Amino acid sequence: MNQEPSPQQSPSPEEIRPATPTAGFRRLVVMAIALALALFVAVNPAAVKAAWAEFERIILLKSTPLPASPAKLSDHEIEGLSAMAPQQQAQLLIERAINHYQGAIELIDKNVPSWYGQLEVEKGPLASLLYTAINANDLRVRAASLEITLAGYNLPKSPESVDKFLGRLQDEPQNRAWLMWMLGVLGNRGVETARLETVFLDRIHDPDETTRTYAVIGLGLLATDGSIAPLLESFRDDPSPHVRESAACALAQSGMFREEQRMAAVPGLLKMMDDASLDPATRGWVFQALRDITGAGLGSDPAAWRNWWSQHDRR
Repeated sequence: MNQEPSPQQSPSPEEIRPATPTAGFRRLVVMAIALALALFVAVNPAAVKAAWAEFERIILLKSTPLPASPAKLSDHEIEGLSAMAPQQQAQLLIERAINHYQGAIELIDKNVPSWYGQLEVEKGPLASLLYTAINANDLRVRAASLEITLAGYNLPKSPESVDKFLGRLQDEPQNRAWLMWMLGVLGNRGVETARLETVFLDRIHDPDETTRTYAVIGLGLLATDGSIAPLLESFRDDPSPHVRESAACALAQSGMFREEQRMAAVPGLLKMMDDASLDPATRGWVFQALRDITGAGLGSDPAAWRNWWSQHDRR
């Protein structure tokens, strides 16, 4: 049978606590660890390199933004522009604008008049960059992409261009989608904007689905205050899912609306949450539009959205 130790037999605190290492002993431990690491690196350089690469990858992906270099056009790039062909100038500057390089948009504005009729914008690297730019999170970059597009099609910003395209709209139904998109571009750049708003509103109930689709896309490009209510109506009531989705995108993320204009659509979207006539897909787009416009991650909970809006309504 084991006996409990008596107080006299119990070990003292000094006997159960390790002695504090001396400075010399600590140095020996550090040297031993360093030697072991050195030997491991010498024997397994590939493993160490892979581990360090993985560490760097994790740091880069999980950290806050880490600039690779100053977001500013170098003097060398600016000086070299004059020696480039217009296509290369446009490609360089829109790529830099997408990446928020200081001065890129100003140089596009300065140079775009000389690019008219000199650019290939339907295919190749510039076409891809323009597609990226029209979806950028900076409206100035989106506007720059529209300016370059007009230059690429050699389409002056004039009422005559609008007249020409409206005539083609009647005569070339096979090109209706592209023609209406280009009219939206012209209207956004300040050419006959009010007239083109009427053109798109007249076609928002057209029997042809493609026409209605590009009418709502055109309204999103025009981005007038008066376009928001008709887009909400199309989003809620159009018989085509494609048109409804296009209207939702125009309100929430695509096109040229400013943030405060998109926020003006929120009350209408909140009313749609409770519309029992909406199909599941459209109802899902309502909540997606709310998330895109506000940045709030509230899922599909109507009560949460109403509570959020009660605290953020800036009207």
